[in-house]
Amino acid sequence: MLDFAIFAVTFVVVLVAAVLYLYPSSRRTSGIPGLNPTDEKDGNLPDLVNRGGLHEFLVSLHREFGPVASFWFGGRPVVSLGSVQQLRQHVNPNHSTDSFETMLKSLLGYQSGMNGGPAEAVMRKKLYQGAISSTSERNFPLLLQLVEELVGKWRSFPDAQHIPLCSHLLCLAMKTVTQLALGESFTDDAEVLSFRKNHDVIWSEIGKGYMDGSLEKSSSRKGRYEKALSEMESTLLSAARDRKAQRNRSVFVDALLQSGLSERQVMEDCMVFLLAGCAISANLCIWALHFLSTSEDIQDKLHQELEEVLGSDPVSMDKIPQLKYCQHILNETVRTAKLTPVAARLQEVEGKVDQHVVPKETLVIYALGVVLQDSDTWGVPDRFDPDRFEEESVRKSFCLLGFSGNQMCPELRFAYTLATVLLSTLVRRLKVRQLEGQVVEVRSKLVSAPKDETWVTVSRRS
Repeated sequence: MLDFAIFAVTFVVVLVAAVLYLYPSSRRTSGIPGLNPTDEKDGNLPDLVNRGGLHEFLVSLHREFGPVASFWFGGRPVVSLGSVQQLRQHVNPNHSTDSFETMLKSLLGYQSGMNGGPAEAVMRKKLYQGAISSTSERNFPLLLQLVEELVGKWRSFPDAQHIPLCSHLLCLAMKTVTQLALGESFTDDAEVLSFRKNHDVIWSEIGKGYMDGSLEKSSSRKGRYEKALSEMESTLLSAARDRKAQRNRSVFVDALLQSGLSERQVMEDCMVFLLAGCAISANLCIWALHFLSTSEDIQDKLHQELEEVLGSDPVSMDKIPQLKYCQHILNETVRTAKLTPVAARLQEVEGKVDQHVVPKETLVIYALGVVLQDSDTWGVPDRFDPDRFEEESVRKSFCLLGFSGNQMCPELRFAYTLATVLLSTLVRRLKVRQLEGQVVEVRSKLVSAPKDETWVTVSRRS
C-alpha cells in the first residue's frame, strides 16, 4: 500500500482512503474546472509532489482555475474551495469528527471507535473536547507556573542574548501538554526529554516519510519510527493504568478513564492530544512571538491592554475573554503564518457552490492557506496587522474558516489559552526584538512551522 502511504500527506488524503473504502462509486467528474489526471493510477499526485506539497499545489491550482477548482486523488475527483465567498456557500453538515483527530488516528493506524457510526463519533468528539476544556480550567495554575518559569529564565539572561524560540517554546508546549494530559508523572525533565525524542521521530515521519514514500523504502527509518511509536504507546498505557489508582481526578486521562472507554481508546485519544496539542501550541507561540518581535508598537499596545485589564495581577481564565487585542494578535498570527493550511470534509449531501453542483460523497478541500492570503478578504495579506480584526466582517470570515467560535478544534483552543498566558506574562516584563538580518521562512506541512530555528533578543521593560 505504498501509494496510500504517499497519499497520506494531510488529513485530506486520509479522507480519500475513507471515501474509497466506504463509497466505492464510479469515477464521475464533478464538471468543475480543474486538472485532468496526470497519471491514470495516481491522478494528480505527481503534480502535488513536483510542487513541493499540498499547500503549494493548491496555490497554483486556484491561481489557474479560480476559487472553485478540481483535481484527482487516484481515481477520485476532489473539489477545492479557495475563497471565503465560496466557503460561505458550501453546505455540508458533517461536523461529527475533528480533522486533526481523524488525520492522526488514520496515519497512526488507529481504528478503535472509527466505525461506530455518527452517534458514537459525536459522543467521542464531545468527550474529547470536554476533557481538554475541563483539564485546562482545573490546571490553569500549572500553565501560569510553567510560563513564569520560562519568562523568569529569559529575564535572567543579559540584554541582547539570542534566544532560540523553536527550542524553548516546543519545550514549554511539551511540558504543559504532557503534564495536563498525564499528570505529575511528567514533572521530571528526563521523562519529557524521552517523550520529546519519540515525539520528534513520529512527527517527522508523519510529516515527511508518508509524503514521499521514503519511510517504506528505508528499513532503518521505519524501524526507528515503529520503535518510537511502540515506546510512546507503552508509556501512555502505563501512565493511564497508574492514574486509575489516583484519587485526584484533574487531568485529561482521568476524564477518559471515567468515561467507559476501553484502555486502547484511552491510549489513542491521549496520543492524539499529545501530538496535536504539542505541535499546534508550540507553533502558535513561536509565530506569535516572532511577529511581535517585528513591531514595538504592537507590543506597546498589548502592554497597555494588559495593564488596563489585569493591573499587577496574573492573567486568569475569567480575564482572558477581556483581552481583545491579545486575541486579535493570535488571530492574525494564525492567518499570517497559515498555521493550519488545509482542512477537508466529505460531502454527505449534494451541495452547490456558485453554478457548480458538488455531488454527494465528494471530497471537498478547504484551501485555508490560499483563503488566508486572499487580498479581496484581508487587504494587504502579507502584512501582520492585528487591527484588521477590529472589523466585524473580518472576524466573521475568520470564524467561517473554523479558527474561532464553536468550530475551533480543541487543540487550537488550548493553544490559544497557553499563548495568551505566555504573551500576558512576557510582554509586561520584557520587550522582544527580531534578530537583525534573520529571514524566517514558512514550512507548510500539517502545522506550519518556521523552516529553521527562529531567534529573538529580549530586554527588560523599564
